[in-house]
Amino acid sequence: MGTRRRRNTGFAARKRRHARVRKRVSGTAEQPRLAVFRSNTHIYAQLIDDVSGQTLAAASDLEKDLRGSSENKTARAGAVGARVAERAKDAGITSVIFDRGGFRYHGRVKALADGARDSGLSF
Repeated sequence: MGTRRRRNTGFAARKRRHARVRKRVSGTAEQPRLAVFRSNTHIYAQLIDDVSGQTLAAASDLEKDLRGSSENKTARAGAVGARVAERAKDAGITSVIFDRGGFRYHGRVKALADGARDSGLSF
């Protein structure tokens, strides 16, 4: 019996996909990177200035008023997108570069992006 090849799934595959995205995507103070991380239960978003290495704004569904929500995960992701867009406006940011973090642009990641766009963030 020979050795079997494992399928290209899981954490290592996502890291490879994210590395491909990050080759092209970098944030500045004027146009930061909107980085998204999606776990099985939660979603997080950060506005990152890669030049200085600082997080300018962040939001997640673990915040107190979103945590107790009985909505589904996709609706909470849209609310996180709207929240990070509001915080970006408060910081004087109107345009960002979207970093999907190696995740497919589908479902909760797309809902977060749409929520941010609907709240006035352009990317």
